Amino acid sequence: MLENLKILPEYDGFLFLVESALNPPLLRPHHHEELELNFIINGSITYVVGNNRFTFKKHNMLWFLPNQEHQLVNRSDDARYYVAVFKRDMIDDACKTDKYEWLTTPQFEPSDIKHTLLPANEFHTIQQEMESIASEGMDPKILNREAGFGISEGFRFQHNDSDWLNAGLRHLLLTCCRLQDKYVSSNWNQKLHPAIIKSLELMNTNEIPSLDQIAQECAISTSYLSRLFHKEIGIPLTRYRNSVRLGLFWEAYQKPTTLTALEAVYQAGFGSYSQFFRVFKQIYGSSPRSFLKKSDPSITPEEEHI
Repeated sequence: MLENLKILPEYDGFLFLVESALNPPLLRPHHHEELELNFIINGSITYVVGNNRFTFKKHNMLWFLPNQEHQLVNRSDDARYYVAVFKRDMIDDACKTDKYEWLTTPQFEPSDIKHTLLPANEFHTIQQEMESIASEGMDPKILNREAGFGISEGFRFQHNDSDWLNAGLRHLLLTCCRLQDKYVSSNWNQKLHPAIIKSLELMNTNEIPSLDQIAQECAISTSYLSRLFHKEIGIPLTRYRNSVRLGLFWEAYQKPTTLTALEAVYQAGFGSYSQFFRVFKQIYGSSPRSFLKKSDPSITPEEEHI
Protein backbone atom coordinates (compact mmCIF):
# COMPACT_ATOMS: atom_id res chain seq x y z
CA MET A 1 0.00 0.00 0.00
CA LEU A 2 1.38 3.40 -1.02
CA GLU A 3 1.09 5.79 1.95
CA ASN A 4 0.76 9.50 1.30
CA LEU A 5 2.65 11.21 4.13
CA LYS A 6 1.09 14.59 3.25
CA ILE A 7 4.29 16.59 3.86
CA LEU A 8 3.74 20.28 3.16
CA PRO A 9 6.00 21.94 0.53
CA GLU A 10 7.91 24.05 3.06
CA TYR A 11 9.18 20.96 4.90
CA ASP A 12 11.92 18.54 3.79
CA GLY A 13 10.40 15.85 5.99
CA PHE A 14 9.33 15.43 9.59
CA LEU A 15 10.47 14.03 12.92
CA PHE A 16 8.53 12.87 15.98
CA LEU A 17 8.88 10.60 19.00
CA VAL A 18 6.61 7.55 18.91
CA GLU A 19 5.35 6.37 22.29
CA SER A 20 3.42 3.09 22.45
CA ALA A 21 1.20 4.38 25.23
CA LEU A 22 -0.10 7.20 23.01
CA ASN A 23 0.26 5.86 19.49
CA PRO A 24 -2.56 3.89 17.77
CA PRO A 25 -1.44 0.58 16.28
CA LEU A 26 -1.32 0.95 12.49
CA LEU A 27 -0.15 -2.51 11.47
CA ARG A 28 -0.85 -2.58 7.75
CA PRO A 29 2.03 -3.15 5.31
CA HIS A 30 2.88 0.04 3.46
CA HIS A 31 5.55 1.96 1.59
CA HIS A 32 6.10 5.61 0.71
CA GLU A 33 8.25 7.70 -1.59
CA GLU A 34 10.23 9.16 1.31
CA LEU A 35 13.19 7.68 3.19
CA GLU A 36 12.37 6.67 6.79
CA LEU A 37 14.71 6.32 9.76
CA ASN A 38 13.73 4.69 13.08
CA PHE A 39 15.87 5.41 16.14
CA ILE A 40 15.01 3.32 19.22
CA ILE A 41 15.16 5.08 22.59
CA ASN A 42 13.54 2.39 24.71
CA GLY A 43 11.82 -0.97 24.48
CA SER A 44 11.64 -2.98 21.28
CA ILE A 45 9.88 -2.90 17.91
CA THR A 46 9.31 -5.70 15.42
CA TYR A 47 8.84 -5.38 11.66
CA VAL A 48 8.07 -7.81 8.89
CA VAL A 49 9.80 -7.07 5.60
CA GLY A 50 9.21 -9.55 2.81
CA ASN A 51 9.47 -13.02 4.32
CA ASN A 52 11.56 -12.00 7.34
CA ARG A 53 10.88 -10.73 10.84
CA PHE A 54 13.23 -8.22 12.48
CA THR A 55 13.23 -7.17 16.15
CA PHE A 56 15.26 -4.18 17.31
CA LYS A 57 15.96 -2.77 20.77
CA LYS A 58 17.52 0.33 22.33
CA HIS A 59 20.57 1.87 20.58
CA ASN A 60 19.50 0.55 17.16
CA MET A 61 18.67 2.62 14.14
CA LEU A 62 17.04 1.19 11.03
CA TRP A 63 16.15 2.48 7.59
CA PHE A 64 13.28 1.93 5.20
CA LEU A 65 14.40 3.03 1.77
CA PRO A 66 11.98 4.84 -0.57
CA ASN A 67 9.20 2.50 -1.73
CA GLN A 68 10.38 -0.36 0.49
CA GLU A 69 7.37 -2.27 1.82
CA HIS A 70 7.41 -2.75 5.59
CA GLN A 71 4.96 -3.70 8.32
CA LEU A 72 5.07 -3.03 12.04
CA VAL A 73 3.77 -6.19 13.75
CA ASN A 74 4.72 -5.74 17.40
CA ARG A 75 6.30 -3.39 19.91
CA SER A 76 6.78 -3.51 23.66
CA ASP A 77 4.47 -1.48 25.88
CA ASP A 78 7.40 0.76 26.85
CA ALA A 79 8.62 1.30 23.27
CA ARG A 80 9.77 4.84 22.45
CA TYR A 81 11.45 5.57 19.15
CA TYR A 82 11.98 8.51 16.83
CA VAL A 83 10.67 8.36 13.31
CA ALA A 84 12.41 10.70 10.86
CA VAL A 85 11.23 11.02 7.27
CA PHE A 86 13.22 12.68 4.47
CA LYS A 87 11.97 13.82 1.07
CA ARG A 88 13.78 12.59 -2.02
CA ASP A 89 14.50 16.12 -3.32
CA MET A 90 16.29 17.04 -0.09
CA ILE A 91 18.34 13.84 -0.20
CA ASP A 92 19.46 14.53 -3.77
CA ASP A 93 20.38 18.09 -2.86
CA ALA A 94 22.30 17.14 0.30
CA CYS A 95 24.16 14.08 -0.99
CA LYS A 96 26.52 14.87 -3.85
CA THR A 97 29.36 12.35 -3.40
CA ASP A 98 29.64 8.59 -3.82
CA LYS A 99 29.80 8.24 -0.03
CA TYR A 100 26.04 8.70 0.10
CA GLU A 101 25.19 6.78 -3.05
CA TRP A 102 22.97 4.29 -1.22
CA LEU A 103 20.73 7.24 -0.31
CA THR A 104 20.56 8.84 -3.76
CA THR A 105 20.23 5.60 -5.72
CA PRO A 106 18.59 3.30 -3.15
CA GLN A 107 18.47 -0.42 -3.83
CA PHE A 108 17.15 -2.98 -1.39
CA GLU A 109 16.44 -6.64 -1.06
CA PRO A 110 12.70 -7.37 -0.65
CA SER A 111 13.31 -9.18 2.66
CA ASP A 112 16.08 -7.08 4.21
CA ILE A 113 16.49 -3.95 6.36
CA LYS A 114 19.48 -1.65 6.55
CA HIS A 115 20.29 -1.18 10.24
CA THR A 116 23.04 -0.83 12.82
CA LEU A 117 23.65 -0.92 16.56
CA LEU A 118 25.28 2.28 17.83
CA PRO A 119 27.75 2.72 20.71
CA ALA A 120 26.26 4.56 23.68
CA ASN A 121 28.15 7.82 23.08
CA GLU A 122 27.14 8.05 19.41
CA PHE A 123 23.59 7.07 20.29
CA HIS A 124 23.18 9.80 22.90
CA THR A 125 24.60 12.46 20.54
CA ILE A 126 21.96 11.65 17.93
CA GLN A 127 19.24 11.43 20.58
CA GLN A 128 20.07 14.93 21.82
CA GLU A 129 19.97 16.30 18.28
CA MET A 130 16.57 14.72 17.66
CA GLU A 131 15.25 16.09 20.96
CA SER A 132 16.41 19.57 19.98
CA ILE A 133 14.70 19.42 16.58
CA ALA A 134 11.46 17.97 17.95
CA SER A 135 11.26 20.41 20.88
CA GLU A 136 9.91 23.17 18.62
CA GLY A 137 7.46 20.91 16.85
CA MET A 138 3.85 20.01 17.51
CA ASP A 139 2.47 18.56 20.73
CA PRO A 140 3.85 14.97 20.92
CA LYS A 141 0.45 13.69 22.04
CA ILE A 142 -1.21 15.04 18.90
CA LEU A 143 1.58 13.72 16.67
CA ASN A 144 1.26 10.28 18.24
CA ARG A 145 -2.51 10.25 17.81
CA GLU A 146 -2.05 11.19 14.15
CA ALA A 147 0.90 8.78 13.57
CA GLY A 148 3.06 11.74 12.59
CA PHE A 149 1.78 12.18 9.07
CA GLY A 150 -1.93 12.35 9.86
CA ILE A 151 -4.63 9.73 10.21
CA SER A 152 -7.22 12.50 10.02
CA GLU A 153 -7.76 13.69 6.47
CA GLY A 154 -7.18 17.35 7.33
CA PHE A 155 -4.10 16.89 9.53
CA ARG A 156 -0.65 18.02 8.35
CA PHE A 157 2.64 17.94 10.26
CA GLN A 158 3.83 21.42 11.23
CA HIS A 159 6.87 22.89 12.98
CA ASN A 160 7.44 26.31 14.57
CA ASP A 161 10.56 26.92 12.47
CA SER A 162 10.66 25.20 9.08
CA ASP A 163 14.21 26.43 8.35
CA TRP A 164 15.47 25.00 11.65
CA LEU A 165 13.67 21.72 11.01
CA ASN A 166 15.02 21.41 7.46
CA ALA A 167 18.60 22.20 8.52
CA GLY A 168 18.32 19.69 11.36
CA LEU A 169 16.92 16.97 9.10
CA ARG A 170 19.75 17.47 6.62
CA HIS A 171 22.43 17.26 9.31
CA LEU A 172 20.68 14.30 10.90
CA LEU A 173 20.51 12.46 7.58
CA LEU A 174 24.21 12.85 6.81
CA THR A 175 25.32 12.04 10.36
CA CYS A 176 23.22 8.88 10.59
CA CYS A 177 24.35 7.77 7.14
CA ARG A 178 27.99 8.11 8.20
CA LEU A 179 27.30 6.13 11.37
CA GLN A 180 25.52 3.45 9.38
CA ASP A 181 28.63 3.00 7.24
CA LYS A 182 30.91 3.10 10.30
CA TYR A 183 29.07 0.53 12.44
CA VAL A 184 27.88 -2.24 10.18
CA SER A 185 25.71 -4.81 11.96
CA SER A 186 24.86 -8.33 10.92
CA ASN A 187 21.24 -9.17 10.19
CA TRP A 188 18.99 -10.22 13.06
CA ASN A 189 16.25 -11.57 10.90
CA GLN A 190 14.09 -14.64 11.24
CA LYS A 191 12.62 -16.21 8.13
CA LEU A 192 8.88 -16.61 8.57
CA HIS A 193 6.88 -19.77 8.02
CA PRO A 194 4.67 -19.53 4.89
CA ALA A 195 1.56 -19.93 7.06
CA ILE A 196 2.53 -16.85 9.09
CA ILE A 197 3.07 -14.81 5.95
CA LYS A 198 -0.32 -15.95 4.68
CA SER A 199 -2.04 -15.15 7.97
CA LEU A 200 -0.61 -11.62 7.98
CA GLU A 201 -1.86 -11.09 4.44
CA LEU A 202 -5.34 -12.31 5.39
CA MET A 203 -5.51 -9.84 8.27
CA ASN A 204 -4.43 -6.90 6.13
CA THR A 205 -7.96 -6.30 4.88
CA ASN A 206 -10.94 -4.27 6.01
CA GLU A 207 -12.87 -7.46 6.74
CA ILE A 208 -10.64 -9.52 9.02
CA PRO A 209 -11.44 -13.26 8.99
CA SER A 210 -12.04 -15.26 12.15
CA LEU A 211 -9.17 -17.31 13.61
CA ASP A 212 -10.70 -20.52 12.28
CA GLN A 213 -11.06 -19.01 8.80
CA ILE A 214 -7.44 -17.84 8.85
CA ALA A 215 -6.24 -21.29 9.91
CA GLN A 216 -8.34 -22.93 7.21
CA GLU A 217 -6.85 -20.66 4.54
CA CYS A 218 -3.37 -21.50 5.85
CA ALA A 219 -4.20 -25.25 5.73
CA ILE A 220 -3.26 -25.87 9.37
CA SER A 221 -5.18 -26.20 12.62
CA THR A 222 -6.16 -23.12 14.61
CA SER A 223 -4.18 -24.25 17.67
CA TYR A 224 -1.01 -24.88 15.67
CA LEU A 225 -1.32 -21.56 13.85
CA SER A 226 -1.74 -19.77 17.19
CA ARG A 227 1.37 -21.41 18.66
CA LEU A 228 3.39 -20.78 15.50
CA PHE A 229 2.30 -17.14 15.28
CA HIS A 230 3.24 -16.47 18.91
CA LYS A 231 6.63 -18.09 18.41
CA GLU A 232 7.53 -16.24 15.20
CA ILE A 233 5.91 -12.82 15.72
CA GLY A 234 6.28 -12.61 19.50
CA ILE A 235 2.66 -11.95 20.48
CA PRO A 236 -0.51 -14.06 20.50
CA LEU A 237 -2.43 -14.20 17.24
CA THR A 238 -5.57 -12.93 18.99
CA ARG A 239 -3.74 -9.85 20.30
CA TYR A 240 -2.34 -9.04 16.87
CA ARG A 241 -5.76 -9.47 15.26
CA ASN A 242 -7.31 -7.18 17.87
CA SER A 243 -4.58 -4.58 17.33
CA VAL A 244 -5.32 -4.58 13.60
CA ARG A 245 -8.99 -3.99 14.36
CA LEU A 246 -8.10 -1.13 16.72
CA GLY A 247 -6.04 0.40 13.93
CA LEU A 248 -9.07 0.20 11.64
CA PHE A 249 -11.18 1.80 14.37
CA TRP A 250 -8.83 4.79 14.69
CA GLU A 251 -8.77 5.32 10.94
CA ALA A 252 -12.57 5.18 10.76
CA TYR A 253 -12.99 7.34 13.86
CA GLN A 254 -10.80 10.13 12.44
CA LYS A 255 -12.72 10.33 9.14
CA PRO A 256 -15.04 13.34 8.91
CA THR A 257 -17.72 11.12 7.35
CA THR A 258 -17.90 8.88 10.44
CA LEU A 259 -20.93 9.97 12.42
CA THR A 260 -20.39 8.23 15.75
CA ALA A 261 -17.79 6.22 17.64
CA LEU A 262 -20.13 3.23 17.53
CA GLU A 263 -20.18 3.46 13.74
CA ALA A 264 -16.36 3.33 13.75
CA VAL A 265 -16.47 0.35 16.12
CA TYR A 266 -18.63 -1.66 13.72
CA GLN A 267 -16.63 -0.52 10.66
CA ALA A 268 -13.51 -1.94 12.34
CA GLY A 269 -15.13 -5.36 12.65
CA PHE A 270 -16.03 -5.46 16.34
CA GLY A 271 -19.28 -7.26 17.11
CA SER A 272 -20.34 -4.88 19.89
CA TYR A 273 -19.18 -1.84 21.82
CA SER A 274 -18.57 -3.98 24.91
CA GLN A 275 -16.20 -6.20 22.91
CA PHE A 276 -14.40 -3.12 21.59
CA PHE A 277 -14.17 -1.65 25.10
CA ARG A 278 -12.69 -4.88 26.49
CA VAL A 279 -10.08 -5.17 23.71
CA PHE A 280 -9.19 -1.47 23.94
CA LYS A 281 -8.60 -1.59 27.70
CA GLN A 282 -6.58 -4.81 27.39
CA ILE A 283 -4.19 -3.28 24.85
CA TYR A 284 -4.01 0.33 26.09
CA GLY A 285 -4.57 -0.23 29.81
CA SER A 286 -7.33 2.40 30.00
CA SER A 287 -10.81 3.06 28.70
CA PRO A 288 -11.26 4.68 25.25
CA ARG A 289 -12.40 7.93 26.88
CA SER A 290 -9.40 8.06 29.25
CA PHE A 291 -7.01 7.34 26.40
CA LEU A 292 -8.52 10.06 24.25
CA LYS A 293 -8.19 12.62 27.04
CA LYS A 294 -4.57 11.56 27.65
CA SER A 295 -3.63 11.78 23.97
CA ASP A 296 -5.47 15.08 23.42
CA PRO A 297 -5.92 17.32 26.49
CA SER A 298 -7.84 19.84 24.38
CA ILE A 299 -10.82 17.46 24.08
CA THR A 300 -13.93 19.07 25.58
CA PRO A 301 -16.49 17.17 27.68
CA GLU A 302 -18.91 17.37 24.76
CA GLU A 303 -16.39 15.55 22.56
CA GLU A 304 -15.85 12.69 25.01
CA HIS A 305 -18.20 10.32 23.29
CA ILE A 306 -16.31 7.04 23.01
